[in-house]
Amino acid sequence: MLTALSIRDIVLIEKLDLTLEGGLTVLTGETGAGKSILLDSLGLALGARGDSTLVRSGQAKGTVTAAFALPEGHAARKLLKENDVECDGEIIIRRVQNADGPSRATINDQPVSLNLLRSVAAELVEIHGQHADRALVDVSAHRRLLDAFGGLQAQVDSVAKLWKTASDAADALEQHRALMAKAEAERDYLEHAVAELKKLAPQPNEEQQLAEARQLMMQSEQYVGALDEAEQALAGDGAAEAKINAALRRLERRKDGAHGKLDAVVATLDRLLAEYTEAGRALQEARRSFEYDPRELEQSEERLFALRAAARKYRCTVDDLASVQQRFETEMQALTDGGAKLGKLESAHAEAKAAFEVAADKLSAARRKAAKALDKQVAEELPALKLEKARFETQVQSDASKPGSHGVDRVEFVVATNPGTPLSPLMKIASGGELARFMLALKVVLAAKGSAPVLIFDEIDTGVGGAVADAIGKRLARLAEGLQVLAVTHSPQVAARAVQQMLISKMEDVASKRMVTRVQPLSAQSRREELARMLSGATVTDAARAQADQLLAGQG
Repeated sequence: MLTALSIRDIVLIEKLDLTLEGGLTVLTGETGAGKSILLDSLGLALGARGDSTLVRSGQAKGTVTAAFALPEGHAARKLLKENDVECDGEIIIRRVQNADGPSRATINDQPVSLNLLRSVAAELVEIHGQHADRALVDVSAHRRLLDAFGGLQAQVDSVAKLWKTASDAADALEQHRALMAKAEAERDYLEHAVAELKKLAPQPNEEQQLAEARQLMMQSEQYVGALDEAEQALAGDGAAEAKINAALRRLERRKDGAHGKLDAVVATLDRLLAEYTEAGRALQEARRSFEYDPRELEQSEERLFALRAAARKYRCTVDDLASVQQRFETEMQALTDGGAKLGKLESAHAEAKAAFEVAADKLSAARRKAAKALDKQVAEELPALKLEKARFETQVQSDASKPGSHGVDRVEFVVATNPGTPLSPLMKIASGGELARFMLALKVVLAAKGSAPVLIFDEIDTGVGGAVADAIGKRLARLAEGLQVLAVTHSPQVAARAVQQMLISKMEDVASKRMVTRVQPLSAQSRREELARMLSGATVTDAARAQADQLLAGQG
């Protein structure tokens, strides 16, 4: 639910902080007091197009902050996690509109794009009013709403999986056919290329290994020369080794009687003599490792040049030659397997396509059944909303030539407001009041299935009164049993059914001498006075107060 709304410097609102409750909250006040400003501010927070004219005159920027409390696993949280936005605890949306034009948005203090903001907001709030561009008139949403109403999500998910399987099978089949066509057109080239690369037999990382070996062989004389010099320096005239040997023998003869005092020096001399000998052997071994046959260098160079020539020919790197060989062999296999793989792919595609079509047909039948139930329930809501002569129909049009992950159906809600007139899309309803009441009837039926947690109704009681206004109030209260509902209303019958009522008023600020909009939560007594004003007009009478008492008492 929407728990708090904070507005700073938006049009006539200088500073406003609202704490909102669950259930039905109504916003009332004189015409022109600023109810539309409040909704425009909330719309800005929910991703509406920014407009620098919204910023209060003389200010550099305006800010709207909305806080939402959501259960774990809510679709908005999932969407935020997918976009790496922290979403533990409350979801706090902030939109800053600058007076010089650009705006910026954050969610939980992390900057987000307007597209992401709008996607998240769509999972949080639905606004219904007298304008055809509001929720439920979007035909693209009708199929989803019907599926939610009919409890068809499991079937929809199954159809989507089968569609993916069929699409993947179709793609694999098409790719193999294209591969076969290409291979047939290039048969001679492929045969030559496969034979050439098979004979060459390129190995992974071979170019680097050959280049390093070639470099070593080309510089082997320098390394051998250095090793020879080191060996000569170590050997010298043999005096060093002889001296170590002489010292070691002399001390070994005395060691036994020295009570261990010569053991360390004898061990050191013995180790030194061994290392001296090992150094000589290591020099000799290293020298032998640099002794290359000139033919080996020649073969290495020829191999390297052959690999690089093949890489240039087939327009790839030397390291990619092995994969190019594999690709050519795969293309040749497509021609030489007698069509076995093609047959398997065709069978797999046919089976997947048939499975999808069967599931899509069953889904279509289920949607038509759900559509009849939806039409019946909506029709039962219409008379009380002064739409007793109107007709509502959920049209399910199936077209097997236009399949998709959703199946083969196009779903649209259509209405006729007067007898004898043809059914037409919701957005074609001429009367804003009739459209709003149709929206309410639909939401009452659909609310528990696939609705955002916050519903806002903007003056849907315009042009009606008495029993119809009371019927609207009852339905808003019914919706508010499972959702948070905010309603801008001029109807006392609607306002009386709210658990929270807020008065919107416009007055002159003494300090700034400017007109400002205020929003004040009403106490029980203040609420009685506001309902009486709504009933009687400018002069509040005792009779109006008594009638207000009756309205409030009737909601207990």
